[in-house]
Amino acid sequence: MFSDSNVIFQFRGPFGIPVQIGSSILFLALIFISFTGDPIELYYDIIFLALILGSIFLHELGHAWGCMIQNIPVRRIMIHGGGGFCEHSRSTSTREDELIVAMGPIVNLTLWALASLVAPNLPPGDLAWVVESLAWINIFLALFNLIPVMPLDGGKLFQLLLLRLLPGRLATQISGGVGLIIAVLWIPMMLLCYVQLGFVLLFLPPIGLHLQMLRQRG
Repeated sequence: MFSDSNVIFQFRGPFGIPVQIGSSILFLALIFISFTGDPIELYYDIIFLALILGSIFLHELGHAWGCMIQNIPVRRIMIHGGGGFCEHSRSTSTREDELIVAMGPIVNLTLWALASLVAPNLPPGDLAWVVESLAWINIFLALFNLIPVMPLDGGKLFQLLLLRLLPGRLATQISGGVGLIIAVLWIPMMLLCYVQLGFVLLFLPPIGLHLQMLRQRG
């Protein structure tokens, strides 16, 4: 979502992929963790934050897996306050990009489906709440990432789909135009989400990028 070059922690993840944690991750803690002094509330807030970070990590690991099965080296996975990204070490074709980009939302949809199947069979309690929260978080991440605006997966997938059907310049112009409309409407939509749902997204679509795509010349 937004980049973060200030790495505060790094570890070796699955398949030997370097995983970096950006300093802006602290913004998520400020948003989701209550500092009222209630230990029970703090307990649930920390678990909820851990579920969010774990789901984002698995989303990016899905992108990494899409790279690896196509023999595309993965340079790193970065997790930061606005989400994360998976960086590969060589340029890719549009066909390779289709699988790489799609694998992130597919992982979230899979986690949502599995958690939704398990949750109703659990007795009421903390475990049921954790599984239900995992389902809610992952369906939100999947649907949010499928919004057709750059640099979300939905914006990339929308452009990749158009590239299958249309000349490259026209596909880029259409995806840029659609993304520009969404980017312009994003701030009022974000304010509406805050008023109605009580949360704000740490993400602003880049208007300049979409305008540049819309104005692309052959």
